Amino acid sequence: MEITVTGRDVEKALRDLKRKIQRDGIFRELKNRRFYEKPSLKKKRKQREARKRKAKALRMSRPRSSR
Repeated sequence: MEITVTGRDVEKALRDLKRKIQRDGIFRELKNRRFYEKPSLKKKRKQREARKRKAKALRMSRPRSSR
C-alpha cells in the first residue's frame, strides 16, 4: 500500500492512508488477531458475520415502500 504526499499536505495523506486501511479491513483484522481465537469461536463468528451480510444484502435489494 502506498500513499504519495504532494507538496506539504501531510494531513491529507494521513487521511487517505487511514481511509485505505479501513477499506481494506486491516483495522478489523488487527482487532481480530489481537488475542487467540479458538477455531470453534472463529467459525461461529464467521457464520454470524455471514448472516449479517446476507440480511443486509436482502434489505438493500428490497424496493422501498412509498409513503
